[in-house]
Amino acid sequence: MKKENIIIIGSGPAGLTAALYTARAQLEPLVISGNQLGGQISITSEVENYPGFPQGTTGPELVQLMQQQAERFGARMLIDEVTEVSLKGGPPFSVKTYGDTYTADAVIVTVGASPRRLGVPGEEQFIGRGVSYCATCDGFFFRDKEVLVVGGGDSAIEEGLFLTRFATQVQVVHRRQELRAGETLKRRALANQKLSFLLDTVVEEIRGNGKVEAVRLRNLKSDQVRELATDGVFIFIGHDPNSQLFADQLDMDDQGYLVVDRKMMTNIPGVFAAGEIMDPIYRQIATSVGQGCAAAMMAERWLETQG
Repeated sequence: MKKENIIIIGSGPAGLTAALYTARAQLEPLVISGNQLGGQISITSEVENYPGFPQGTTGPELVQLMQQQAERFGARMLIDEVTEVSLKGGPPFSVKTYGDTYTADAVIVTVGASPRRLGVPGEEQFIGRGVSYCATCDGFFFRDKEVLVVGGGDSAIEEGLFLTRFATQVQVVHRRQELRAGETLKRRALANQKLSFLLDTVVEEIRGNGKVEAVRLRNLKSDQVRELATDGVFIFIGHDPNSQLFADQLDMDDQGYLVVDRKMMTNIPGVFAAGEIMDPIYRQIATSVGQGCAAAMMAERWLETQG
């Protein structure tokens, strides 16, 4: 086994920020990136709402800058995936990857959450080219365009209302006859002239040539299939925290998000969490960065108390 002071599991904004702060504290953190360095941000084509970039940047560029800054102070990046953890009874904690097994005196979990996919043809192909899971992130790029929102809960309606600031028309596609959103949101949505609804309807395919151009829809009552032109498809059918690895070890809420205290610590002393793995509300780069910073500072202080 390879012995580490601290291991950071995950390499999104929370993980890379935690790496920066623990590296500056001379803890020489090991960041186990997962199968995608940078997490979801690495597939975000444009980032214009992160402070310090008045002209905007891209997800991959921001990840590269964060990585370089953390590595400058001694953080180490390992492109591998964690397959097993043993946290109870530690420290030291055991972290196993495909390539090796490590022990650590402290662990910061930043593995994030994944937007639920529709699982239809064209969805993966057009991510970043018209398919999005974040209106706050990408809505600005659909000014004077027509878009679809898939989903009928609070998130879908909130994001649909947000998109009306930019798009000329927002059509909400929902598989049921009734929206699941709260009454206040529904009233706001029904009163917005830019919003319309395609109920009892599902998206069966996303089509285009280099970018989204149309979707194939099926009405679940009539079984009628038609093609509808659109410039973008925003999918809000929920998020799933990537917490399966920690089942029966770390406390979670009823949705599977890790539960932390005010010091970002989980139910196991020495194990901290930050970013979307413990945040079902904000899901922004800026908030994940702040949480990663807090988790790193608390981990450093906790390690000091352990001698």
